[in-house]
Amino acid sequence: MALKTLGISASPRSNGNTDLLLRRALLGAEHAGSETEYLRLCDYRLDGCTECYACYATGSCRINDDYDQIQGKLLAADRLIFATPVFFMTVCAQAKLLIDRGQCLWVRKTVLDKPLFEPKRDRRGMIIAAGGSGSKRQFDCIRRPIESFFDYLEVSHASSLFVSQVDEKGAVLKRPEALAEAFRLGRELAGGEEPIPEEPVCVELF
Repeated sequence: MALKTLGISASPRSNGNTDLLLRRALLGAEHAGSETEYLRLCDYRLDGCTECYACYATGSCRINDDYDQIQGKLLAADRLIFATPVFFMTVCAQAKLLIDRGQCLWVRKTVLDKPLFEPKRDRRGMIIAAGGSGSKRQFDCIRRPIESFFDYLEVSHASSLFVSQVDEKGAVLKRPEALAEAFRLGRELAGGEEPIPEEPVCVELF
């Protein structure tokens, strides 16, 4: 059975640099034989966590929006690619909304002691981030929140692609090396049964 690769675009700008890199990574996953799905967060209604603690009793979020639909896709995927632009040196608001709403899954695992999968599944993830700055520090605060997101989803962080100095819409099309790396990393993510690397592969293009 083919692996399922889910690509999540957190960018508020459709067909921007983050989207283009994500779509190229999904194309790489398809070339490796994976089924793929592209999900744009702005196409869904996603409200912020209200810290009501209802999930401490149920392990589920009580907010009535599209989160349950997104969560179902997250849990069904074998491979996950999370793509965000850099906004003020961290993930964009749409990305943070999704990460925070996963509090219910964190509670399910750590408070209610209910594992997400029995038996444990081989789930792997990739981070993509694009930023307009030339700073080598702009990706420092991208890794941690998305790695936390992967952790409560029981996804092993396999690789990252960070591309700087792509601000204008479509600027990444002038960076063939970035598009090539997105394709390669997407293909490798979905490519087989190789052991998960001890440290994530990280490609930074400045």
